[in-house]
Amino acid sequence: MKRWTRSALLALMLAAAACSPREQMLVLLSTNDMHARIQYFPQLAAAVAACRDTVPGAVLVDAGDRWTGNAYVDLAPTPGMPVIALMNRLGYDAATLGNHEFDRGQAFLGRMIDSMDFEVVCANVVSDTCTFPSLPPVTVIERDGVKIGLVGAVTNYEGPGHPAGNASSFEGLRFPDPQQRAMEVGAELRPKVDVLVLLSHMGDDRDAELLGRCGLFDVVIGGHTHVECDTVINGTLMTQTGKNLSNVGVTTIRLRGGKVVGSDFRIVPLAGYEADPEYRAEVERYYADPELNRPVGEFARPADGWGVANWMARAVADRAGAEVGFYHVGGVRIDSIPAGGMSTARVYDLEPFGTEIAVMRMTPADMRRMILTKYNDTENRKEAHRIDLISTTPYEILVDVRDSAFDVRFPQLREGRGYRVALNDYVFRNYRDLNGSDGRITGEKVAGVLLGELDGKSPIEPDNRPRQRIVRAGANPR
Repeated sequence: MKRWTRSALLALMLAAAACSPREQMLVLLSTNDMHARIQYFPQLAAAVAACRDTVPGAVLVDAGDRWTGNAYVDLAPTPGMPVIALMNRLGYDAATLGNHEFDRGQAFLGRMIDSMDFEVVCANVVSDTCTFPSLPPVTVIERDGVKIGLVGAVTNYEGPGHPAGNASSFEGLRFPDPQQRAMEVGAELRPKVDVLVLLSHMGDDRDAELLGRCGLFDVVIGGHTHVECDTVINGTLMTQTGKNLSNVGVTTIRLRGGKVVGSDFRIVPLAGYEADPEYRAEVERYYADPELNRPVGEFARPADGWGVANWMARAVADRAGAEVGFYHVGGVRIDSIPAGGMSTARVYDLEPFGTEIAVMRMTPADMRRMILTKYNDTENRKEAHRIDLISTTPYEILVDVRDSAFDVRFPQLREGRGYRVALNDYVFRNYRDLNGSDGRITGEKVAGVLLGELDGKSPIEPDNRPRQRIVRAGANPR
């Protein structure tokens, strides 16, 4: 047997180390559900620059819902363009679609995608229209010899069969099952890349379902449910950064010999970064709109989430001469209003959709059916098992031990009587089991009604009292 000297053994160990695969590090920076909050883009730019100083090859991606929620973006000469211009300048690499990308219709979205300097991928949208060509399901980015495959998927659960929004926005489009399509496309791409990433706008609950079915992806960059998420399911890192550009996600992936050997995720608050001066100047130019900055009225005291929703429900009911008003929580886009002056822009932040008032006659039985169906919705789970419809009339939802609603009590309404009810056109067009008579959309914009209230009734006295509640009533007696 040959005996090794210490020096010979050391030389052999060094040679073996030199031949072993070196460890590489990949950094993914991510945003989701920014909803046009470009006021925080200067801090995002500073955070991205700081990362790129350390890791020049960092990949920057977005998981959907880039606009709707900021009047300075949504009412710009080209709506939505301010956020796209800022993303282009910052050098985003890829993104997927969110449901709010469709808010202004397919033709508008098609034109906006043409303006994006980054790849937009979505595996589960199929277009039969010339106004919106089908998107690529995947893209591959290479950094320092590492191939990163990016698959896109958008929710189809709320329509049902398409993302949340008015059905007219999706005519001519099909949205196959996003989980199935992500797995199919991902399986095809997996052998061709070193790292496989899913850009998902399905929501954390649906992402978790997908990961329970497969361990195909290395990372899921998620969105849609506005949560902060950092967990591992079936060996895959599942992430989400919240909403409104308050955070940036930092995913670090370690590879050795082209194989992923580890990963971690951090949610980094953007409030800790000094604003980049060039981006700040650009944002200030977008905000220099005298019409949007014009004060229109004031609130006498702060309104919390209930107070804001109660105000909207009451305003549409009063304007329509209705005895009962309903407004859905998803249409109330700001969580509170402070005491003091309120600008035109803030009203459009609260109601950015161009929503119109609808009216119809409904009995308490009709209202009960609408509320129960919404509470027990098994498809659009994001909006189920909660108080979704704020109303001017008090009501209680009775639920059993399985959290299934079985009755609604209206203490101030008389059973069998028909009431004139004001809704918004989103509820009127899209909610299932909406029954009644003489229904129509009035054509009057909710935002205009709120502006009129502020102009004519200031200071507004908000009512922050909850009028709706959920009652745990034990077993369903039916």
